[in-house]
Amino acid sequence: MTSNVFSIAFDPIIPWLGVWIALAIALALSALILVLRLRGSVLRSLAALALVAAIANPIFVNEERSSLPTTVALVVDRSQSQRLQERMPQTDRALEALQENLERFPQFDVRVVEAGNSSSTAPSTELFSALQGALRDVPPSQVGGAIFITDGEVHDVPADPQALGLEAPLHALITGQPDEFDRQVRLTQAPRFAIVGTPFEMTYQVRDFGQMPQDATNGPIEVEVSVNGTLVAIEQVTPDAQFPVTITLDRAGPNIVEFSVAPVDGEITETNNRAFMRVEGIRENLRVLLVSGEPHSGERTWRNLLKSDASVDLVHFTILRPPEKQDGTPINELSLIAFPTRELFVEKIDDFDLIIFDRYQNRNVLPTLYYDYIAQYVRNGGALLVASGPEFATQTSVALTPLVTALPAQPTGQVIEAGFYPRLTDAGERHPVTRGLEGSRQEPPQWGRWFRTVSVVGNAGTTVMRSVDENPLLILDEFGDGRVGLMLSDHGWLWARGFEGGGPHVGLYRRLAHWLMKEPDLEEEALTAESGSGELTVRRQTMADTVEPLRVLLPSGETLEVQMVQVGPGLWEARIETDEIGLVELTNGDLTTLAHLGRTDAPEFADMISTVERLEPVSDEIGGTVRRLVSTTGQFRVPNILPVRSTSEADGRGWIGLKTSDESRLEGVSQTSLFSGFLGLALLMFALSSMWYREGR
Repeated sequence: MTSNVFSIAFDPIIPWLGVWIALAIALALSALILVLRLRGSVLRSLAALALVAAIANPIFVNEERSSLPTTVALVVDRSQSQRLQERMPQTDRALEALQENLERFPQFDVRVVEAGNSSSTAPSTELFSALQGALRDVPPSQVGGAIFITDGEVHDVPADPQALGLEAPLHALITGQPDEFDRQVRLTQAPRFAIVGTPFEMTYQVRDFGQMPQDATNGPIEVEVSVNGTLVAIEQVTPDAQFPVTITLDRAGPNIVEFSVAPVDGEITETNNRAFMRVEGIRENLRVLLVSGEPHSGERTWRNLLKSDASVDLVHFTILRPPEKQDGTPINELSLIAFPTRELFVEKIDDFDLIIFDRYQNRNVLPTLYYDYIAQYVRNGGALLVASGPEFATQTSVALTPLVTALPAQPTGQVIEAGFYPRLTDAGERHPVTRGLEGSRQEPPQWGRWFRTVSVVGNAGTTVMRSVDENPLLILDEFGDGRVGLMLSDHGWLWARGFEGGGPHVGLYRRLAHWLMKEPDLEEEALTAESGSGELTVRRQTMADTVEPLRVLLPSGETLEVQMVQVGPGLWEARIETDEIGLVELTNGDLTTLAHLGRTDAPEFADMISTVERLEPVSDEIGGTVRRLVSTTGQFRVPNILPVRSTSEADGRGWIGLKTSDESRLEGVSQTSLFSGFLGLALLMFALSSMWYREGR
């Protein structure tokens, strides 16, 4: 809208001092002749003043101006708490109604800003930052006001509202219901690391927000505590108080400790009824018993590997003096010590995480019953590795003892003496112990050969490496709750010595030992997830050829089904982009795991009840109103909008006001000099002619 503004300006042809002197002289002469009543005094005075006006050079100015629009910020809260129940539909309805209402006023320039998208980098609702960003290029005099559509859970409310520099009303339309209720469980103290087998303490709290439903019970609240999906405790607690609970981890690696309460009828969301912490389990010391039999070239391979690991407590015995070698030498003259069989295999056998028999043969050092104890140790969750050599195929083989029940295969009595490249089987390419071993992807493999292996039958385990003519080389098996590994060659030391380039003996042996001790990263069937930068990466480790679609339960309650993509043998992956924050439940087949998107202490989940209390102090300070879109009777109403001149009159019953601006922009200027050209000459001639005419009468 354009308008014309008229005015008169002066552009004197001499300095203003001369103009004022000329005016003073003209006024003095005019006063004198008027006092003396000389003939034509009035016309003489007019002629003198006309001459002074010509010197002052008056100019008629015509300014063409266009009105500047008044900027109005419409800030829409799209945070995760807005996705509860009917808040988002209410937001969309209010936004549509406000836009239609504002279209009736062409003087308003409406800027719609969607803010509050929660993510790992912005896990809170920051509407005032969005408002300042929207009005950054607008002078304060051109701001007509701001309207927030939000649930009231705003986390960047300024302590001093005047610091906003907003000279216009601020209105907030609150979504949600006035009688909301929510129950939340949260962790107040939790370690990120814990020693396996050592109890540690976590502290949690159950909080109730809003108005408790009338039919809800006021008694103690049951809290279920689970570790890795297994229920370990049910606690009776009261709201708002902090309670400790003692947890003991039974495995190393990542452990999920979860606290959950049953949902209450009528609460706005169940997503914060569960809280979890990922606690990294650390083994204080891995106790390994290494028993070596007949000395051989690779005897120290296992010892050197285990001793190089600072977290391993190694107990190593080499049997050099079997009972049949008793020759009457006094004990005090022997440099060898007796093998403490009862102490190791009866009294303290459960203290070991792994037992290794390295080319050990049954030479009556261990009573027959003790082999049954070892088998029972494995059945109850222990780990056993038999690194065999030619003795495994003889009459002194441990396969001819009660330990045979735990072994995955039995020897045929044949030892194969031939050079061969250890190769991965199809299962070995997928198994975490051997998958991706350095040098395994070429044919022949890029490592040295071995020259001896023991033939076996009745293989009940998983063969991950093979030797000559598809004969098993490394067999892995589960026995009861424990695990067994059977290495059918004693030539692994050739890799350690660098023969024909050596091989990845360190990686193979270390993975093998850790798999036997049930390290989570080496599980054949595993489902893990990592979150970061708004993306959730899910990995599935399996021995199967295919996997089922991944089922994803997001914090908002939305369920997704995602197809996983194979990224390697036995490895499948899925990437999920989301801006939600909170606990995600992932299910694939029989496996379930939990992950957390964003910060675990995100303000977005501290309180999810819609409220008017956070924004009322700001609105009261700078003008405006905070009101709910839904009344206590359930009526949805968006207030009308009216232009106002003053911020103090910016709201009323059923309406809200936005201040209009009088600012304009100069589009063009035209100037006309009153005493220039023929017009000025005509005026002077008229004044002089009138004076002469009067004197001539």
